[in-house]
Amino acid sequence: MPLAHVTYGTVDLERAAKFYDAVIAEFGGSRSFARDTAIGWAFAEGGPSIGICLPFDQQPATQGNGTMFAIMARDEDQVRRVHAAALANGGSCEGAPGLRANGFYAAYYRDPDGNKLNAFCVPAAG
Repeated sequence: MPLAHVTYGTVDLERAAKFYDAVIAEFGGSRSFARDTAIGWAFAEGGPSIGICLPFDQQPATQGNGTMFAIMARDEDQVRRVHAAALANGGSCEGAPGLRANGFYAAYYRDPDGNKLNAFCVPAAG
C-alpha cells in the first residue's frame, strides 16, 4: 500500500506554515493547498506529501513519542540546509547533521509544535 501523506497537528497554523514553507522549499516542494484549518505541501516528482492542521476535535495538538517523518535528501549539503532552515524558522535541534552509525548522513529536528522530522541521505562511496 503506497503512502499518500503525513499530517501533523498544530496549535498555531501560521507559525507552523512558516516552518514548513522553509523546510519543504529546501526539498524543492511547495504548497499544494491552504485552507483556514489546514495547509499541505507536495513535491514535483510525486511521492508522499506533508500537511499540518488544527485538530478536527478542537483539542490541543500533541506530538507522538517515537513518531518521526523522514525525508530523503539528495546529498549531505541538502541535509545541512534543511536542518539550518528548520532551526531558523522556529524548529529545534534533535541531532546535528552528521554521519550516523547506520551509514546515513542525517539531521534530526522538531517543528514548532514538537513533531520530529529527519532529513537524510546515503553518502556517496569514497
